[in-house]
Amino acid sequence: MSSVMQGLAVQPAKKRSSGLLTYRTRKRLVPYLYIAPATLLFSVLMLFPMIMVFRYSLMDGAIMKKDAAFVGFQNYLTIFRDAIFWQAFGQTLYFTVMSVVFHFLIGLAFALLLNTQRIDPAVRSLLRVLYILPWLFTAVIIAIIWRLLLDPNGVVNSVLMALHIVDFKVEWFSSTATALHALTFANIWAGYPLYMVSLLAGLQGISKELYEAAGIDGANELQKFWYITIPQLMPIIISIALLDFIWTMQVFPLVWMTTGGGPIYSTEVLSTYTYKLAFSQYEFSLASASAIIILVISMSVTYFYIKHQKGR
Repeated sequence: MSSVMQGLAVQPAKKRSSGLLTYRTRKRLVPYLYIAPATLLFSVLMLFPMIMVFRYSLMDGAIMKKDAAFVGFQNYLTIFRDAIFWQAFGQTLYFTVMSVVFHFLIGLAFALLLNTQRIDPAVRSLLRVLYILPWLFTAVIIAIIWRLLLDPNGVVNSVLMALHIVDFKVEWFSSTATALHALTFANIWAGYPLYMVSLLAGLQGISKELYEAAGIDGANELQKFWYITIPQLMPIIISIALLDFIWTMQVFPLVWMTTGGGPIYSTEVLSTYTYKLAFSQYEFSLASASAIIILVISMSVTYFYIKHQKGR
């Protein structure tokens, strides 16, 4: 009789234990269920295409041939032997570095201007609206604006000739000597507001007590800027600069809508180089290899960005 009673007492305990285990399992699965839709979307829209592109880069005549053969890394070797690729790589590096540097310099200058108390608040509000305007336009609109401004008969040439800076109509986007610089200038104009807004927020977060203490110690304005402002803004500067480098290196619409990579490859960048391989020459295997190279470069910079974020 006692053994029967002990058996009956053990059964509910096992049932409760089983129910408790199920509850714990469900509790652990809940976070994964929340991120499941985003993970699925990421896999379908990004991960799967990336795997397919890498697969195409290892084949000969991908998409165009029904029985495309596996060639390993031969497509990558072909890309690296192409002089146009290296020209595009160098121009991409110039375009990206110059854009990032001047985005920072102009953004910082405007942020300091908008943060100063020496300008009337109403004027500062108006300047905020004016300075942020380039951020409101799409890449297509920006390309159209600068094509009109830098047209041989456009406003820029008219002003320069009126001031006797030049005595002829400069073909900004049609000359191999000026096309890349003009394109870089247009991209700089379009991208500085990101730095301006971010650095302005950082400036407003710096304690005024730091400047007051530095003033008591005899520091001048330049020393306050160099030893207080810049160190306080450095985490923001590094984060934005790394992101800007990744984004700028992959710019396509602005380049394609203004010069298309010309004249004579003088504005060819990696994005337009890859696009032409795929949709002008129908070399999808080579285009896939070029796209993977761009991905590797971007991921390398992304590694430093993530490392910096963890360090903070």
